Amino acid sequence: MNARRLFTAVLLLLVVLIAMAVYVTGLDDALARRLIGLQRDFQNALGQSLRALRTGDSGAVSGFLGLCFAYGFFHALGPGHGKALIAGYGFASRATLRRLVWIAGLAALGQALVAIVLVYGGIWMFEARDRVEGLAALIEPLAMLAIAGLGAMLLRRGLRRLQPAQVHRHHPHDETCGCGHAHAPGPDQVAAASGWREVLALVAGIALRPCTGALFLLILTWRLGIDGLGILGTIVMAAGTFLITALAATLAGVSRQGLALAMPGASPRLFAAAEIVTGVIVIILCLSTALRLL
Repeated sequence: MNARRLFTAVLLLLVVLIAMAVYVTGLDDALARRLIGLQRDFQNALGQSLRALRTGDSGAVSGFLGLCFAYGFFHALGPGHGKALIAGYGFASRATLRRLVWIAGLAALGQALVAIVLVYGGIWMFEARDRVEGLAALIEPLAMLAIAGLGAMLLRRGLRRLQPAQVHRHHPHDETCGCGHAHAPGPDQVAAASGWREVLALVAGIALRPCTGALFLLILTWRLGIDGLGILGTIVMAAGTFLITALAATLAGVSRQGLALAMPGASPRLFAAAEIVTGVIVIILCLSTALRLL
């Protein structure tokens, strides 16, 4: 093992140890409580900003959009918004960093669009806030089932990767046999065949659980008669969320690449095992959550 691989392995071990120390000491709970308090403060600030908009305060629009972005950023630091899902998928799969960032962007935008459709669809049908929130709760089991489908895809692919390659005995080949057909699908072909299904399931599962802050904002701006600004604020809020989910996805992808450099011989089986474990965990958690929500 050369110095670069040793450094990468030590760095990954250090990250794991720090994460374990944070969990054991309860710092994660303290941080979560602090983030919830920040989210509440941002919601109060959003309400004050909206009241300033109603009075025609100059500069209130830019301040309001800045608060929307900050709320999306800090809200995404807390639980939810698909960070763990995207990071787990990024570590277990062979997705490129570019694809992971695209997934994070699509998921954040999807959450915003679902929130907009839910609120204004609910207003059009019922004109009642409790009905809108009821619709949001109604689609949560569908989101869990979509994510469970992603877990099944990861599980299936991990099992297939652990299987030994089949040997064709009908006629001999060498590396340049020129027989006119492919001996086995290459990595790019495998990624292209299954990647879009996984991305669709992942994005749909995250998007179908819209941000509560976005629902709050859209309902409030509708009541104040500034619907367009509420929709714009929701999109800006999604941009703040995207920064955090993209960061989580990038860190997971870089960790996977570092592990592959540190353990080149064992990495194919290791990542196949990671896909299997991730798939099983996702299936169990999502199905149990869906059953509780039904």
